Amino acid sequence: MGGGLADVRLWAGELSAVHERFVHRFSRQEPRDSALAYMRGLIAPLERKNGWTLAEEAGHAGPDRIHRLLNRIEWDADEVLDDVRDYVVEHLGD
Repeated sequence: MGGGLADVRLWAGELSAVHERFVHRFSRQEPRDSALAYMRGLIAPLERKNGWTLAEEAGHAGPDRIHRLLNRIEWDADEVLDDVRDYVVEHLGD
């Protein structure tokens, strides 16, 4: 994969499936939505990726929701990593 726009579109189509793997790790809907918005921003063809640009890409008025997800919401990053790793192994491990 060369990392072109076609690749980004392909990855974007799988985000919901990846998100479904770990959405249960968040107790409320807002962090669940923010996690998906964060992932979409990470694969978006943005020149710079920071709280403001990711928030703008998600349609948020400011970076507060993204910052809250990363800094204040309680979730176990290791458990999410395990969920994502399982997805990757199932889909790319062949």
